[in-house]
Amino acid sequence: MTHDLLLRNVRPMGGEATDVLIRGGLVAAWGADQDAPGVAVEDGASALLIPGFVEAHTHLDKSLWGMGWRRHQAGPRLIDKIETERRLKREWDIDPARQSARQVVQSLRMGTTHIRTHVDVDDAVGLAGMEGVLATKAAYAEVMEIETVAFPQSGVMVRPGVADLMEQAMRMGADVVGGLDPCAIDRDPKGQLDLVFGLAERFGKPVDIHLHEPGQLGCFSMDLIIERTRALGMKGQVTVSHAFCLGDPDVSLVNPLLEQIADLDIAIATTAPASRPVPAAATLRRMGIRLCAGSDGIRDTWGPYGNADMLERALLIGLRNNFRRDEEVEMALDICTQGGADVMRLEGYGIAPGCRADLVLVDGESLTEVVASRPARRLVVKRGQVVVRNGVSLVEAP
Repeated sequence: MTHDLLLRNVRPMGGEATDVLIRGGLVAAWGADQDAPGVAVEDGASALLIPGFVEAHTHLDKSLWGMGWRRHQAGPRLIDKIETERRLKREWDIDPARQSARQVVQSLRMGTTHIRTHVDVDDAVGLAGMEGVLATKAAYAEVMEIETVAFPQSGVMVRPGVADLMEQAMRMGADVVGGLDPCAIDRDPKGQLDLVFGLAERFGKPVDIHLHEPGQLGCFSMDLIIERTRALGMKGQVTVSHAFCLGDPDVSLVNPLLEQIADLDIAIATTAPASRPVPAAATLRRMGIRLCAGSDGIRDTWGPYGNADMLERALLIGLRNNFRRDEEVEMALDICTQGGADVMRLEGYGIAPGCRADLVLVDGESLTEVVASRPARRLVVKRGQVVVRNGVSLVEAP
């Protein structure tokens, strides 16, 4: 459903105050003293107008949001976190439909209007995660657009039957084929990548691979991903999430990969963690590499952190990349908005006339101040419909 709305006295991207008219869920016009009889009016009180945030990397199916505080149990290694999660999903009744809906509403409160979520497909939960998230996608379609990634969190080559489950997930309607650490988790990089890219080719879908592997190991896996992207003609259809290996200080190892990544239009998704090397945001942007951001796990069995606030994620990107100047902080914000839209190939994204009216109003003198102070969202608009007012969602969670 689309709506008409007139936003008075707003400052698009921190510019001069103007009015913004929305017709049929699209931005129709900017200009002072817009006349729109019968159209609902909202006074922006000189707030900044920015496009809705894009949460381009998260895990809706396994958030603990709304379940009360749980003591963190996972060990330090990646495999420890995976095994702990497999156990606790059963013990704690982490229902994917309920929990994904709760995180969606929380994300909406924070101004997010689009989400790419990785959904576990494994021999512990089968397709329950995909079923639950697809139910949430349908139930909240009017207020949030959700893109699902079939994600073999526990591995696919080392777990008999998961390859078939991945194919079933794609037939159910998953939007993207996922993968995970082809060397470190599956210990069969050729097998895993053949399967992932094979599914992508058969179903005509893009790819998004978690790559936590560091240093030379990660660069080896990245090289294999590049090789398949080129061989299968999948330029512009592959995302590598985390890509910690690209943060390696050995530029002789990293730079040749970055040049190929740019040439093949492979996108990078970052969460800007404090504990791992990360790709240098300014370098990637300078090379024309699409870069998006996400919260990753939000208060789940992997860690107690996260609140789905992409303004906070922009702050973390700024801190992790030592951004100080206003134009640098604005880049961090752009990664969390337009960057995510570029990676997800969202049509009609933005605030210009003709764009879809997925908008956020937030108080502040400048974009940099908004990132630094992270005030409550004054208004969140989805397709011209007000869905959040003064930080309070007008949509309920279970």
